[in-house]
Amino acid sequence: MRFLHIFAMVSHMQRFPMRFAPGWLGLVAAALLSAAAAGPLAAQVTSDEFADRRAALAAAVGDGLILAMGSAAPPQDYIPFHQNSLFRYLTGFTEPDAALIMVAAGGDLHEILFVNPRDAGRETWEGIRMGPDRSLEATGIPGRSVAELPSVVDSLLAHHQELRVVGPYQPAGVVQNDVTQRVRLLVDAHDGVSVRTINSDVNALRALKSDAELELLRRSVAITVEAHREVAAHLAPGRNEFEIQAVLEMTFRRYGSERPAFASIVGSGPNSTILHYNANDRFMDDGDMVVVDIGASYGGYAADVTRSYPVNGRFTPEQRAIYQLVRDAQAAAEEMAGPGASMGAMNIEASRILAAGLAELGLIEGPDATYETAMGTQAPQLQLYYMHGLGHGIGLDVHDPAPTPLEAGAVISIEPGIYVRPNLLTEVVADTPA
Repeated sequence: MRFLHIFAMVSHMQRFPMRFAPGWLGLVAAALLSAAAAGPLAAQVTSDEFADRRAALAAAVGDGLILAMGSAAPPQDYIPFHQNSLFRYLTGFTEPDAALIMVAAGGDLHEILFVNPRDAGRETWEGIRMGPDRSLEATGIPGRSVAELPSVVDSLLAHHQELRVVGPYQPAGVVQNDVTQRVRLLVDAHDGVSVRTINSDVNALRALKSDAELELLRRSVAITVEAHREVAAHLAPGRNEFEIQAVLEMTFRRYGSERPAFASIVGSGPNSTILHYNANDRFMDDGDMVVVDIGASYGGYAADVTRSYPVNGRFTPEQRAIYQLVRDAQAAAEEMAGPGASMGAMNIEASRILAAGLAELGLIEGPDATYETAMGTQAPQLQLYYMHGLGHGIGLDVHDPAPTPLEAGAVISIEPGIYVRPNLLTEVVADTPA
């Protein structure tokens, strides 16, 4: 059984946990949904904000040559394209095959955005491209054709001994992704040039959200909460998990979400204790619990909200006891959240409450009880039921950077859980007497 993710915006004044609460929060969610469904994105990151991000990155890494790589078009036949988050954070550009060159020198920053050129034939199949001529107007960055990127990089590397790369550049990987292959094609002919990724510098900027980002996140969460309302209305014994998935993802699209932020999890019965289950193809039985772990993506920003429901609408006493225990642990961690708080300390407090509750319910021998692992080491018995961290940052990625300790502008999930697995005593700890 699993409880919920809490979406919390860390501010100097308030925390905003997203729940099914009546009153002002319901009104806020309704207003956000109305705005989200009304038409094109009203909340957007401006070209000036993207420019500020690039300037902040250049200031952080100092003078030199920076190459940010967008993702390539999918090789399959017209499956949806999603820009990698690092490139989207710096440019806002969502077409494939793009690249950004930045040259920082003495406080000046020169930029070129390389994009696919207009092509009427290809656009008949794939849609209208921005093209280099519209780049400055649309993004605030002068544009050139991506076909010119190799020659521009060649000329710049004649004057720079280091290329700083933003993007999923992983040259040590056994299977090299598209960004790695494209970067290597650009630099392999240049002896003596070193390549260094500066993704960590970008992620440091991403850790704190701007007002525009917070608004996009609020809307993605409001859409996800509405999807949960639809889930609750459609649950019934005999229905399949994929029926619930269809309802919730239809709700995402209805209110302007471009896609799920991650694979929707609808896990009932034994599937409810599989952390990243997403087959979603089991018929639900009377008496089952079902975990619905979902998040809409709105304007590129991800929500992550989980709820656990009794399929027939009524908890058994045992289900209610576990549900309330996890709710208590979540509430305690939520109360601690705020600027200066430590996720580690929040997890310790949540774990303390979970361990005490499990001991009281007779599921572990005591709050501090241990068991012998397969490696012969001792581990807390709590870890048999709660085996992951308390939460994570949320933003362009569902697991987004977050500062430690927390600061104003950080957005996190708070997601303790208890997983009472049916094979706990037969396979997980097989030598334990039943």
